[in-house]
Amino acid sequence: MDTQFGLVQLWQQGDLVTKGVFLLLLGMSLASWMVIIVKALDLRRYASQARRIESFWHSADFADGLNKLGTDPANPFRTLALEGREAAAHHNAQPQLHDSLDASEWLTRSLRNSIDESTARLQSGLAVLASVGSTAPFVGLFGTVWGIYHALMSISAAGQATIDKVAGPIGEALIMTALGLAVAIPAVLGYNALVRGNKSVLFRLNRFAHDLHAYLVTGSRVGTGGDAGRVVPMKKGI
Repeated sequence: MDTQFGLVQLWQQGDLVTKGVFLLLLGMSLASWMVIIVKALDLRRYASQARRIESFWHSADFADGLNKLGTDPANPFRTLALEGREAAAHHNAQPQLHDSLDASEWLTRSLRNSIDESTARLQSGLAVLASVGSTAPFVGLFGTVWGIYHALMSISAAGQATIDKVAGPIGEALIMTALGLAVAIPAVLGYNALVRGNKSVLFRLNRFAHDLHAYLVTGSRVGTGGDAGRVVPMKKGI
């Protein structure tokens, strides 16, 4: 873009408000891209971890299954399995719990708490994208309105309103609207993509929790697909 009518010229001729709006949009863009990149890498890692679930169920015992899930403390599937094992062990070690909650209900609550914590981690940062996507166009529009007002005041003071004198300042002001859209569109698209990715991870977590619940209560995993309707045994070993 020709610097005579571009961002450089806009920055040089802009007042404090114009420069402030420009810097605000720049900060919003950097924040949204950081969230998109970090969360996308997280989803890629979770997808890789989810592929280890079948290896978990084909392990010799529960401890071996945990090893196959990996050692990453941020792995939501490993965390879910650990929470389930600890909940089962705690229920068995505390006889008084049997008076108020049976094993199935106790495990359901523990697994649900683990999934809720994982959900909160998955959704962290999405509020930034939602805020940027909804406010950036209006921030850019404010910059445009202010820029047009500033340009018209300058033209009025100069006493010249020919098209060649008006087009430059007005065009530079309209750049702020384009910048607002350039910031908002990636944020909105990134938000939608991350929400879809989170739903996929949560679906797998809930399905894994269902299988864990059946295993910890009955000692066998409920079969799926071609195994539907029967249970798939795995040594307890917890």
